[in-house]
Amino acid sequence: MQKVLIVFNREPYDNTDVTWNGLRLAETLQKKGHEVRIFLMNDSVDMARDICKPPVGYDQDLSQMLRDLISKGVNVQVCGTCMSRCGIYKNHPYFEGAEKSTMAFLADWVADSDKVLTF
Repeated sequence: MQKVLIVFNREPYDNTDVTWNGLRLAETLQKKGHEVRIFLMNDSVDMARDICKPPVGYDQDLSQMLRDLISKGVNVQVCGTCMSRCGIYKNHPYFEGAEKSTMAFLADWVADSDKVLTF
């Protein structure tokens, strides 16, 4: 079993499927028995806010996918500094299970991971 850290940076609904594919990969890795950890920073922090909803016509709820991963034991940390600096929903709180975190915590995770992926 490997420790895989996935760092998300992009706005969840940015007219691409990049974030959706990253979440799908996280789920697949977790199902295969790997320890998956997710860190959200930059505009991706919106994904961990209850207020973030899919745009009309988009068929995936990325925030719900993240909640589902949390419910399966995936540790999700979210940049605390980005709470007030990034995303459309600045200063809105993160939902339960998505923990407010720090760059120092991310640095420790990077050093302790077998693989680090960024989306």
